[in-house]
Amino acid sequence: MFPLRDHNPSGSTPYVVYLLMAANIFGYLWYTTSFTTDQGLAAFYGAFAAVPREIMSGDAPLTLLTSMFIHGGFMHLAGNMLFLWIFGDNMEDEMGHLPFLGFYLICGVGATLAHVVSAPGSNVPLIGASGAIAGVMGGYLLMFPKARVDILIILIVFFRVIPVPAFIMLGLWLGMQFLGGIGADPALGGVAYWAHAGGFFIGLALTVPLWISRGGPSYWTRTQGYPPHPQTRYSATRVPRVARPIRPSRPRHPGPWSR
Repeated sequence: MFPLRDHNPSGSTPYVVYLLMAANIFGYLWYTTSFTTDQGLAAFYGAFAAVPREIMSGDAPLTLLTSMFIHGGFMHLAGNMLFLWIFGDNMEDEMGHLPFLGFYLICGVGATLAHVVSAPGSNVPLIGASGAIAGVMGGYLLMFPKARVDILIILIVFFRVIPVPAFIMLGLWLGMQFLGGIGADPALGGVAYWAHAGGFFIGLALTVPLWISRGGPSYWTRTQGYPPHPQTRYSATRVPRVARPIRPSRPRHPGPWSR
């Protein structure tokens, strides 16, 4: 199950999402071309990745931030940037540019700390933006639970793109993090499942004040869980169209561990 796009257009240009994507992409191009040996790259990770044992001892606190902009490979980077592109623009649109940037960074730091708590004595470095992006997904779930998301289903030789409500896609994703976290040894490298889950719930919690300012439960009653504006209808595509009543628009306002 792989998300391709959502049907939820934003009402403003997501400058912060663009900035974050550029920082991750150009940073990746820089350190993968500057450190061409395994030893050099390992030294780079050692300096800028988050190591739980060091965090617990109070050393290298800046790695709580720098680790969010480091990735372990092209597919790691590409997957994270796709998720940020799909879900980040709408959250930036709802929150505003600078508040969204603060939200993103807090989610990333909180996700790293969630991983540190799960493996406080580990010397395995933690890298990746997906803890912060998981926070964006948690906020998206609260604000737009029924927004349509096109996902690619791959079952051996079966390929199909189908639209599903966001709460199904994000709920399944979150469930997979818990299942993975229960079966993973936190002392070893791999996917940092508890960083994902922690970032998701931190993002959801931080979005509650925004949700309340929109009316809380009455906001859900008014929108029925859909975005409070018409959703995109893709015509030149084989993806089935989303059929629902068009709602009036409202004014818009301004390996290491991997995540």
